[in-house]
Amino acid sequence: MTAQPKPTISEEMYLEAERTSPEKHEYYAGEVYAMAGASEQHNIIAMNVAALLHALLRGRSCRAYPSDMRVKIIKTGLYTYPDFTIVCGQSQFIDSEKRDTLINPTVIIEILSPSTERYDRGLKFQHYRTLDSLQEYILIAQDRYYIERFVRQENNAWLLSDALGHTESIPIAAIQARLRLEDVYEQVTMASNMVNMYPHPDQS
Repeated sequence: MTAQPKPTISEEMYLEAERTSPEKHEYYAGEVYAMAGASEQHNIIAMNVAALLHALLRGRSCRAYPSDMRVKIIKTGLYTYPDFTIVCGQSQFIDSEKRDTLINPTVIIEILSPSTERYDRGLKFQHYRTLDSLQEYILIAQDRYYIERFVRQENNAWLLSDALGHTESIPIAAIQARLRLEDVYEQVTMASNMVNMYPHPDQS
């Protein structure tokens, strides 16, 4: 018996439904994927980062968007919702009237969770790397004091740096600023078994 193909929908159908949906969904290759809810720690970190970016970008030509801003990866067709998107210069949208789907992020920030970490590090980053505008990709752990930063080089390779520990900080070159981990993780309670900043391989 021949397997039945999964039903697919067009981008137009996805956007029409998404604009009235109470929940967020990714879209890729005709298929729609529900996005998981966030933990308490994720939400606290997100609030902290939002406050930091608001203060850092005041009076500058860059602006930050929270996770309600949809992003389309033009070259691959993925629609997704980064935790934070920073645009330096003029924001560009697929629809200049609705202005609800960005196409030119300068910096993308994701807060990692157990259910999305592999995707954020792997396939999703592959999509993001096709964005000509993207200069920095930042991953924030929520279970330990740890932030990774990938920076696009002139040859389109991506250089990794990281910040470990409560007293460290990590730069965001596009906005000429640094995020201090003690500010990012303010009011976040780490589990006692996460005293060591590098997890055991069996826990990663």
